[in-house]
Amino acid sequence: MLRKLLTVGALAACIAAPASALLADDAPAKDAPKKDAPQTKDKEDKNVPGVLNFKMNSLAGQPVELTKYKGKVVLMVNTASKCGLTPQYKDLEALHEKYAEKGLSILGFPANDFGKQEPGSDEEIGSFCQKNYGVKFDMFSKIVVTGKEKAPLYDFLTNAKTDPKFPGEISWNFEKFLVGRNGEIVARFAPRVTPNSPEVIKAIEAELAKKS
Repeated sequence: MLRKLLTVGALAACIAAPASALLADDAPAKDAPKKDAPQTKDKEDKNVPGVLNFKMNSLAGQPVELTKYKGKVVLMVNTASKCGLTPQYKDLEALHEKYAEKGLSILGFPANDFGKQEPGSDEEIGSFCQKNYGVKFDMFSKIVVTGKEKAPLYDFLTNAKTDPKFPGEISWNFEKFLVGRNGEIVARFAPRVTPNSPEVIKAIEAELAKKS
């Protein structure tokens, strides 16, 4: 599946923050990830798909081995609370409620890389997601997803050596990577491609239908 390019419209949509934004535009940025956050690549385990061979902090600050998602269909998304695309949280939660029991896991990774649209602390992000969208899918501690300081997981996702089918820097908030039950990255969707779009649903259902 070919990667869809970010349109000018997506950029314009994200510049205008929604009225329900968590923090004021002039609030001090808190974009640095926790220094104690693992965000590490675990010791190579041949029995674990490379994309899941990482350890990250949950939004609550607890270390999480991504190996726990082995055999699941995983949708990884870099999120933001003050973006015009922030309402995609609603669609992501709808996917979680519909497909979680069938084997879909959605992983949200807040990042302040684009327009400083995720300035809040992990606690503030969690409160915002719960209050505005009732988010129950797994959310992780804020990270960096682009540039030299990007988290190892996102280096894996965007590096041509480790993800030859869908390489390239993250273009904006709410870019999506779909990982099949076998741990292969099978699709990448641009920010403006909504979680409930036919192409995303079709790709998810096709992977859920496969045996691990």
